[in-house]
Amino acid sequence: MELMVVIIILGLLATLVLPNLTGKSDEAKNKLMCIQMKNISQTLKLYKLENSSYPTIEEGLEKLVKNNYFEDDILPKDAWNNKFIYIVDENSKKFDLISKGQDKKENTKDDIYFSKCKK
Repeated sequence: MELMVVIIILGLLATLVLPNLTGKSDEAKNKLMCIQMKNISQTLKLYKLENSSYPTIEEGLEKLVKNNYFEDDILPKDAWNNKFIYIVDENSKKFDLISKGQDKKENTKDDIYFSKCKK
């Protein structure tokens, strides 16, 4: 009987705690992506200082790898092993970085935009 009570209590705790932990994991990955995108943005800004402009969309982030801006010449990937999407508006001189998120599809609700990260 005592064992049954312990099992019921553990079951109740699991139903209360597990949903909270699952949500925190996704939140932590989103924060990690913002931090990683901030690091890439700093590298892009350094590139612009040295070259007077950001890489074009055609050149992409691969241009930073070719010019040895990343350690070990490896382009960082997001937490789901996706390449970051790089967008630059050459008229306004602004860029954005996008992680496709867990579903690995572009233009879905779980996309993470650097421009929407808290800075």
